[in-house]
Amino acid sequence: MSHLFQALAERVDAWRTARYDCPDFPAIREILDFAIEDPATGQLRYLRHAQFRALETYWYLRLVLNTPRIPDLYATLFPKPKDRREAMGLTAREIVDMIADDGLDTVLERLQTDNAFVRKHGLESLRETFALDYPSYILALAMGAGKTILMGSIVATEFAMALEYPDGPFVENALVFAPGKTILSALRELADIPFDRLLPARLHKPFAASFKLTFTRDGDKTIPITLGSSFNVIVTNTEKIRIQKPTVRNTAQSRLFAGTKDEEATALANLRLQAIASLPHLAVFSDEAHHTYGQKLLGKWEKDKETGEPVFKDDGIKKVRRTIDYLAQETNLIVTINATGTPYFERQPLRDVVVWYGLGEGIRDGVLKELSGGIKVLELGDGEAGTMVQSVIDDFVRDYWPVALENGAPARLALYFPNIDTRDELRPAIESALLAHGIGPDTLLAVDNKSSDATRRAFEAVARDSAAPHRVLLLVNMGTEGWNCPSLFACALVRKLATSNNFVLQAATRCLRQVPDNKAPARVYLTASNKKTLEDQLAETYGTSLKALDAQHADRVEKTIHLHKPHLPPLLIKKRVLRIQRKADSGAATPLTFAVPDTPAPSGPVVQTWSPVLTASGDTRLQRLDAGDVLLQPYTPMLDAYTAAARLATSHHLPTPELLGALRSAYSQNGTQPNQDNREQLQIPEHHLDALALQIEAQRSQYEETWDEIEVAVALVKAEGFDHAEVDGQSIYTARISFAKEREPLYKQAKDTAHAALALQTSFHYEGYNFDSTPEAEFLDWTLGLLQSHPHQIEGLWFTGGLTDAGKTDLRAEYLGDDGRWHTYTPDFVLRRADGKHLVVEVKSDKLSPDIHADMARHAAGEPPQTQEGRKAVALKRWEDLNPERLRYHVMFADTALHDEGKKTVRDFILG
Repeated sequence: MSHLFQALAERVDAWRTARYDCPDFPAIREILDFAIEDPATGQLRYLRHAQFRALETYWYLRLVLNTPRIPDLYATLFPKPKDRREAMGLTAREIVDMIADDGLDTVLERLQTDNAFVRKHGLESLRETFALDYPSYILALAMGAGKTILMGSIVATEFAMALEYPDGPFVENALVFAPGKTILSALRELADIPFDRLLPARLHKPFAASFKLTFTRDGDKTIPITLGSSFNVIVTNTEKIRIQKPTVRNTAQSRLFAGTKDEEATALANLRLQAIASLPHLAVFSDEAHHTYGQKLLGKWEKDKETGEPVFKDDGIKKVRRTIDYLAQETNLIVTINATGTPYFERQPLRDVVVWYGLGEGIRDGVLKELSGGIKVLELGDGEAGTMVQSVIDDFVRDYWPVALENGAPARLALYFPNIDTRDELRPAIESALLAHGIGPDTLLAVDNKSSDATRRAFEAVARDSAAPHRVLLLVNMGTEGWNCPSLFACALVRKLATSNNFVLQAATRCLRQVPDNKAPARVYLTASNKKTLEDQLAETYGTSLKALDAQHADRVEKTIHLHKPHLPPLLIKKRVLRIQRKADSGAATPLTFAVPDTPAPSGPVVQTWSPVLTASGDTRLQRLDAGDVLLQPYTPMLDAYTAAARLATSHHLPTPELLGALRSAYSQNGTQPNQDNREQLQIPEHHLDALALQIEAQRSQYEETWDEIEVAVALVKAEGFDHAEVDGQSIYTARISFAKEREPLYKQAKDTAHAALALQTSFHYEGYNFDSTPEAEFLDWTLGLLQSHPHQIEGLWFTGGLTDAGKTDLRAEYLGDDGRWHTYTPDFVLRRADGKHLVVEVKSDKLSPDIHADMARHAAGEPPQTQEGRKAVALKRWEDLNPERLRYHVMFADTALHDEGKKTVRDFILG
C-alpha cells in the first residue's frame, strides 16, 4: 500500500467483515448495521456508498484505533520503517540515505526545523500533518459525493454514542467552519438531514430531543448558545471567529475608522471564539478549504527580508488551523475533520487523507454524470469567441434542448466569461444563435457579482425551481463552488479564464452533479487555452486527466421510485412472537443475599469562575478569576431500606419483602441514622443500586423462552417511510434507490409491460419495480398476461421484494441465522384475491432447490432447517401453517426462465 487511505481501507474492510466488533461500545454496530437497508444487495438506507465508507473509516479510527494522531497512525499501519517512509513520501535518494544513517525519527525532527530541506523535497504537507498536537484527518470526497451530509452523519452518530455512553470518549459539541458565505449557505442542508434514517429509533429519540443547530449571523455579537452546554452544532464562516483581523477596503471612510472597525471585528471574533471554547468534548469540521484557497491550501514560500532565507507563510487551511490550535488549548478537542475535495497540494499527496473518493469513482457510482464523449475542445483562439459561442449554442440546442429532469426542469447551459466586457461583447452572437433555432432572448440570464437582487433571485431560482424560464446562463464570477443546479447539463468556458482558486476546474465541473433517473451525459466546451489550464488543475486537485474522465462510465444507477398506492389494505394474519419471561418460582430458590458494594462515590462537580472584563484597548473578553478548578464535595443521596427495596423490586419484578430482608441483613452492620421522625433507619447510598442490581441478576437470572400467537396487521407498504412532498395539492411519496448498471434492464415501469393499463390498475403499487433477476420480471409479465386473458378476482399483484426497509414495509419474515442472530427476509410477490386470500410467491434459482426442498421436509418432520435459503422459506411456510384459510406460500424455481411446473399453483389461485 503506497498511501495511508489505501492501507486504512483494508483494515476497515476486515472490520466490516467482523461486523464492526467493538466490545466496549457495541452500539456502533447497531448504528452501522442500521445504515444498510438490505444486506443481501448492499442497498443503503440513506447514505451513498462513498459517504458510508467514510463513516465506517471514521469510526474505525475513533473506536478501534482510539483516535490516533497522524504520526501514530502511520506507525500502526506501517510498522516496517521502509513501508512507512514510502507512505510518507520520503523517497528521494538523499532522504533514504539520511534515514539509513540517522534513523527516521531524526529526519522527522528535521522536517519541523529545516525550511530549505522541506522546500527542496516538497514536504510542506507532511510537515503540516506531523506538526499538529491533536488528531486531524482529511476526508477527501469529490464534488457531488455529499460532504455536508457526511459531516451531519458523523455528528449525529457521535451525539448518539455520547448519549448512549455518557462517560465514553465521544463528541458532544461540533463546530463547522465554512470558508465563505456561499458555502455557508450550502451548509444549511444540515438542517434538512433526516436523522431518523441515520439512527435507529431508540437512539434517534434522545438525539432529536438534545440536538441544537446554530448558524452564526452577521452582526451578532456572540453565538446564541449556553456556555458549557452539550449537543450543539455551530455553523460559521471562518472570518467570524478566526484569530485574525479582517481585511478592510481601502477607502477614505475606511481609513478614517480603520482602527475602530478592526478592533470591533476582532473583539466580536474573540467573544464568539471564547463561547465556542467553553463547549466540552468538541469536534471541529473544516469544510471546502481546498476550493476556497486553491493553490494556497497550506501557504506559500517567501524570502525573509532580513536573512534572505525562504520561509513558509501560513495561508489557507493554516489560518483555520491557527484557530483550531487555540480551541485545542482551551477545551478538550477530540478530533478535527477536514472535508475537502482533493487529496493533493500542488500535486503533493496530503499525508493525512484517510478517505479518498475521486471524480472517476463518482462517475462510476452514478453520483456524477458521465462525461464519455462529452468533452468538446474547440481549437479556436480568443479572437474567434463569436464562432465558439455559436458552435456551443448549436450543439447544445441540438442535443439537449429536448432533455428534462423527471420534475420537468429543462436542461440548462452555463457559459463562463472572464469579465463583463467580454460577456456583453458576445451576447449579441449568443442571441443570434438562439434566434436561428427559433428561441427568444427571454431564455437568457446574465449574472455577475454586481447584479441586482432581482437578478440574483432569478439565478437562485434556476437551481431550485423546475419552472424557472432561463436555460442559458451568462456568468461572470458566479456559479462555481456552492452552486448546485441539478438541471445544469453543460458548461462552456469562453476565452481564457483566470487560473486562480481553481476557477477553471470549478466552472468546468459544475454540470457533473447527477440526479436520479437521468440518463443524459454532461458536456463541457473548452477553448484550447482553457484546456491546458483544466488539465493542470485536474492533475493538481484530483490526480486525474481529461482523457481518464472521458473514458469513465457509470457502474451504478440511481432512480427515484414513486409510491402510487400509499394506503394498501394490510395483510391480516397470525404470527408467532418470541417472548422472554422469568421462570415460574419453584419454591426452592436460594434466599437472596447481598454483599455491600465497594463502589466509590461519584466525584463532585468542578467549578470555575469567569467574568467579562473590558481591556485597555476596548476589547471585551472573558477572564478567569479563580486560580484553579474547585472540586466540590461529592454528594450522594442516602436511601432508607424501604425506598431502596421498592426501587429494586420495580426494576426486577421481585417481592419487596424479600429484597427488604436482604438489604437489612447486608447493611445492618453499617449502623443506622435517625430520620425526620427520630426513628432509626438504615442508610443505603443511592450509587450502590446499580451494583446491587447486578447481584440480583447473578442470583435470579432464571429465564425461559415462550412463543405467543398474536393477530397482526402487516402493512405491505408504509407511506411514512417515503419522502413526502405536496405538489399542486397532491401528496407525492418518493424514495431513492441505487443499483448496479448491469441490472438497469430489470428496472420496469408499467409502460414497459404489454398490458400497461392493467399493470397500473392491478400492480405497480410503487413505480418502477427494481427486480433482482430476469425470472422475477418474467413472473410479473406472465401473471399480467394471465389476468388479461382470463376472468379473475385478483385485486392486487405486487412485487414486494424490492422494499426491504422496515420503515417502508412490515412484510418481513424472521429467521435465525448461522450467527445466532435474528434476520429478516422479504418475499418477492404477493397476490390478493377478492375473498381476502393471499398467495405469497418466491422466485428462486434452480441451484437453491435442493436446500429448500430438504429444509421444507425437515420442517414437516418437526426438525429445524439447516441452510440459509431453507430458513427463509421455512419462516414464510410458518405463516401459512398459522393462517391456512388466509395465506398460501409458494416457491417457483427457474434457471434462465420460469419452469412450467411451478405455474400451476399460481394459475389455480388466480382462476380460483
